[in-house]
Amino acid sequence: LGPQLPPRLMQQPWRLLYSTGRDGFSLRTLYRSGARPDSPALLLIRDTEAQAFGAFSASAIRSSSGFYGTGETFLFSFCPELKVFRWTGRNDFFVKGDVNLLMVGGGRGRFGLWLDGDLHHGGSQPCETFDNETLSHREEFCIQDLELWGLA
Repeated sequence: LGPQLPPRLMQQPWRLLYSTGRDGFSLRTLYRSGARPDSPALLLIRDTEAQAFGAFSASAIRSSSGFYGTGETFLFSFCPELKVFRWTGRNDFFVKGDVNLLMVGGGRGRFGLWLDGDLHHGGSQPCETFDNETLSHREEFCIQDLELWGLA
């Protein structure tokens, strides 16, 4: 995944900020574990069908009243090889989150990736922001493991 990151970040050290295995299943805890506001974030998910996928955000994952982020944001899946879905320029619905829901990408009521507040369930649909495929085998999935990484 490293070569897909913005060039300025390719050689930077990353550290694990949050892990469901270590920190439990809670979106509130994920937000509290976030890095500095200007620090990029890498969200990695494995569902109960062993599919791996996630999102990169150029800014920290946080609770917000509106969408935030930049065109460097992207979605990805390893199904079966790495596929990266970059910003289309059609909208700027990059990342938005509150205590009940985290969304990455959107448009016309569909979200590229969404996670519920207890981090047990999520979903993925093709969306205008990234023109992505469904990241998991199903549009709705159960989360087995989730990690949030930030710059060290």
